Amino acid sequence: MDQPKFGQQAGHRVLLPEKSAETPLEILYQDDFLIAINKPSGWFVHRSLLDPKVTTIVLQHLRDQVGAYLYPVHRLDRPTSGVLCFAFDQASARSLGEQFMAHSVQKEYLALVRGYVEQTGVIDSPLSFIRDKIADRDRGEIEDQEAVTFYQPLAQCEIELSTGKYPTSRYSLLSLSPTTGRKHQLRRHMNHFSHPIVGDTTYGDLRHNRLFREHYDVDRLLLHAYRVTLDHPKSGQPVTITAPLDKLWITLLTRLGWDPSTIGNRSSDNS
Repeated sequence: MDQPKFGQQAGHRVLLPEKSAETPLEILYQDDFLIAINKPSGWFVHRSLLDPKVTTIVLQHLRDQVGAYLYPVHRLDRPTSGVLCFAFDQASARSLGEQFMAHSVQKEYLALVRGYVEQTGVIDSPLSFIRDKIADRDRGEIEDQEAVTFYQPLAQCEIELSTGKYPTSRYSLLSLSPTTGRKHQLRRHMNHFSHPIVGDTTYGDLRHNRLFREHYDVDRLLLHAYRVTLDHPKSGQPVTITAPLDKLWITLLTRLGWDPSTIGNRSSDNS
């Protein structure tokens, strides 16, 4: 597809409020054993001692919403949105947790990154272990961990805004599929690949983060857990769960000249 330049749209400001703690969480899948929701960006999966006063906690709100005890089986970073799964009983939690630990769950993320990525590839680069300030403070030396991420370009664009050296800025929309599950793996791998994810305040490029904040009112990590395929904890049959993009994503992709309704199709057609 032709790579258009977009300049006129950049001055238009669109304010999109984050989902509040009073808004029901979007349920993507539910039966007697498994439930999956579309996690909003900025929400914790469960309570954290790092921010004990926060009220946007998925586990507590979802328990109240469905009126049942739930077991977390994996996690997403606070700024990441998308598919998040829980179990209704211990046996299901054990089955699902083992799948995530064994890296047998197929995971697909969407990410907007700096620069042009034009070919499919793989990043096979071990990552150092990131210690939890509380849970891991007494652990001894830990070796680097295997970490593998497959990436596939979906679209590229060039906008008539500068972050310093060049008069324009280039970006790519990627499908990312990690086969391991290291802490901050996708964010760290894309930084190592010199294509940091837009909105990443830890591993990203602050100049590009500022551009999207000032011209597009995007002040969050542009990483979305789009699709998960796992074996059902009871039947053993494969279950695929897809999390639609939220309004911020849809508005941004449209302003960058892409059709959000085709993004998932492009990814699945090449998976």
